[in-house]
Amino acid sequence: MSAQNVKLTVAVSGLKNDTGVVKVGLYNSDGTFLKTTYKSLASEIKNNEAVVTFENLPAGEYAISTYHDENINGKLDRNAMGIPSEEYAASNNAKGFMGPPAYADAKFNVSKDSKVEIKF
Repeated sequence: MSAQNVKLTVAVSGLKNDTGVVKVGLYNSDGTFLKTTYKSLASEIKNNEAVVTFENLPAGEYAISTYHDENINGKLDRNAMGIPSEEYAASNNAKGFMGPPAYADAKFNVSKDSKVEIKF
């Protein structure tokens, strides 16, 4: 029996403007979360929303981190204190306390073609 491949659509809404792009990182383990993406995609923003679709994913457990790259420099900008100065969010609308969200709060299972909605 072969592993099932699925399609995961990520819809991001609540962006403050259409400037720049939305970067979406997909992670497949606690050890790599917010460090090394399993897959990543970027999308233009239209009407304060963006959509990306990951194709041919093995069914399994994942977490998503996304950010609004307003100046299109390919990274989440931070201020002098290390606090992000661009909007960011995670799957399950996981929020960190005095730091980034935890993988345990952001993870979800995908066993069939699915859609995840993330609000900024």
